[in-house]
Amino acid sequence: MVLLAGRDGAPSGGQRTADGVPIVREARDVPELPLHRYQFTAEDDEAYGTLKRAQQLLAQRCMRDFGFADFPRDPKSPNPGALAIVAVSRDPAGEFDLEKARRWGYGWDPKRGVDVEPEGRRMTVDESYVYWGHRTGGRPTILGRRVPEEGCLGRADKRLYRGVRDMRRTWAYVSQREVVLEKAAMKDKRMRRVLKAWSQCVVDKGLKRYATPDDAFRDKAWKRGDGGNTSHSRRELDTAVADVECKREHNTAGVWWFVLSREQRADLARHGSAYESVRQGQETVRDNVREVLATT
Repeated sequence: MVLLAGRDGAPSGGQRTADGVPIVREARDVPELPLHRYQFTAEDDEAYGTLKRAQQLLAQRCMRDFGFADFPRDPKSPNPGALAIVAVSRDPAGEFDLEKARRWGYGWDPKRGVDVEPEGRRMTVDESYVYWGHRTGGRPTILGRRVPEEGCLGRADKRLYRGVRDMRRTWAYVSQREVVLEKAAMKDKRMRRVLKAWSQCVVDKGLKRYATPDDAFRDKAWKRGDGGNTSHSRRELDTAVADVECKREHNTAGVWWFVLSREQRADLARHGSAYESVRQGQETVRDNVREVLATT
């Protein structure tokens, strides 16, 4: 659910209600959620960015050893028509940014752009077969050499995940639990009550009724293009402004954090060994990444 994002390093001593609910008006008011320390995802820019650099370095070495001497660190797809996938999600700061809502609704400044294309040159078709491996449809032999089934990218991953017992679990367990816990939080009486108040608040401002802020954000009426940006219609801007104002008025994000935090703490108590196993796997990956980057 796109409602809030716990922020690393967010102050824990911010304003709270008498029963401990944080008062959230800006993104910086959102405390860190209990599961944050077990996450190793693209949202963790430092960890994920470092992992990506190590992966690119290993794959590049493999490609050059194979015979492609000038292979780039960050190659483009060989197909110029390949579309880059842009994940459309609400920016943590933008979720509570009234000025941004007034100007861009649920989108962003089109002049800002979103640069997601790799920096290096475009791969040749033969290079792509070696990079991704012949199991993806490439030829098994190139330059007189047998292509690794998993490709150079797959070999890079093997090195980075060496020592991890269950790679899939290390990456997916926490996100899977988050989905379960968010659904549980949505059933909480207090959460349902505050969402109902938020929804009525938006209606009272003359706008459409939505069950949650997530529904408002994802309304197809905003006509998102291929890049994920919206059309910035008058109704979209008005809805985004009402969304922010009503969340502030009813402390919707604060209650959501409080309820979800409680669910996460209980889940940690129930499945502590599983979470610890995930954390250990992530630490193994980080150790491998440090070893690889130390050789650059």
